[in-house]
Amino acid sequence: MQKKVFIKTFGCQMNEYDSSRIYDSIKKIGFIKTEKQDSANCYILNTCHIRDKAKEKVYHEVGRVKQLYSKKNKPIMVVAGCVAQAENEEMLKREPYIDIVIGPQSYHKINQILLNFTEKEKKEITEFDTVKKFEYFDKIENKSNRVSSFLTIQEGCDKFCHFCVVPFTRGPEYSRPFNKIIDEAEKLIKNGSKEITLIGQNVNAYSYKKDSKVYKISNLINELEKFSELERIRYTTSHPRDMTDDLIDCYVTSKKLMPFIHLPIQSGSNRILKLMNRKHTVEEYLEIYNKLKKINSKIEFSSDFIISYPGETVKEFNETIELIKKIRFINSYSFIFSPRPGTKAAGLELISDEISKDRLLKVQEILFSHQLEMNQSFENKYIDVLVENKTKKGNQLFGRNKYLNSVIFKGDEKNIGKITKVKIESCNQNSLFGEIVHKNMKAA
Repeated sequence: MQKKVFIKTFGCQMNEYDSSRIYDSIKKIGFIKTEKQDSANCYILNTCHIRDKAKEKVYHEVGRVKQLYSKKNKPIMVVAGCVAQAENEEMLKREPYIDIVIGPQSYHKINQILLNFTEKEKKEITEFDTVKKFEYFDKIENKSNRVSSFLTIQEGCDKFCHFCVVPFTRGPEYSRPFNKIIDEAEKLIKNGSKEITLIGQNVNAYSYKKDSKVYKISNLINELEKFSELERIRYTTSHPRDMTDDLIDCYVTSKKLMPFIHLPIQSGSNRILKLMNRKHTVEEYLEIYNKLKKINSKIEFSSDFIISYPGETVKEFNETIELIKKIRFINSYSFIFSPRPGTKAAGLELISDEISKDRLLKVQEILFSHQLEMNQSFENKYIDVLVENKTKKGNQLFGRNKYLNSVIFKGDEKNIGKITKVKIESCNQNSLFGEIVHKNMKAA
């Protein structure tokens, strides 16, 4: 009888990629994926530690699993990801229902751990062993057959922003060998991927040296450009410090690189950026923005903002508002500062909840209005949509345009995997709605 595994993924694209690769690995020892949460022999939570209360969400989820299996055989309960790395042995002490705690750089050991598992022996594996992990997974084919696929090229971070836990949960920056990335990309394309998103904690910091040549993310983009079956290339998440001219030049030379850039700035105040240890200024960010707009005025930006960072004054908050109005980001993430244990900012004095919530509402009102205005600009226009799958409503399809907007429209499965022209009839803040165009029309 085959063993079943249920994997629940929290957080970033990196975790989605990791969950897929974990499954590719454990499938070799007899596990098959189930979508039924209450029928698994192994239950894996792949966790994220970026935001506040992440740890408590994990314990809440474990409690929910307990209830699901209260009258059934207990599954092997695995907590993976960044919360596992940060909390490690503490999780096993606090919640006996958890059997295995495994960090992101130890996934190459998961088969051995599961094969040797006994209920009497809890396991905590959180060593940083990035090189061996990637060497292990390079030998296992990425079986993803998604139309749009993630591909990890880089992990870890050397920036040490004072608010961020990533250097402690993912380790130092590591760039995968260039040829291994291209080999994996080729397999994904053969499996049906029409779009590849290169991912990393600092994806544009990618730097791999072989012999006397240094390969950058621009080299990867230029190489992916050669695959005729590949329609679209994206990358995320970037750091302004690593937005080099060779990468910017790709927006001139590449026909497949999408004109949408997620480039977090975090604050519109230089003093706050310095306190955050971001290593860039607002002026440097605007210089990047202007270079790219000069190349193509239709390039659009999204960003991340931390609101009420300790010490942020009203004037500095208003500088963030001014920056948002100036650039008109089309889709951004904004959060009130939450201290992460172990970071430089963890012990700083917090701004009151009342002020913080008021500031967040003001920022989000402007961000959301720009997002809606962008979506409304597509109404009554024809756009190219890469169709990814069917929605839960059987006669509707889901895809994305070049700016990563969700597009929902009626159609059948023959359109999946194709770039289809859609006339947009209506929208809301998050999605576009339209109908397939059956004759040639120029896309917006």
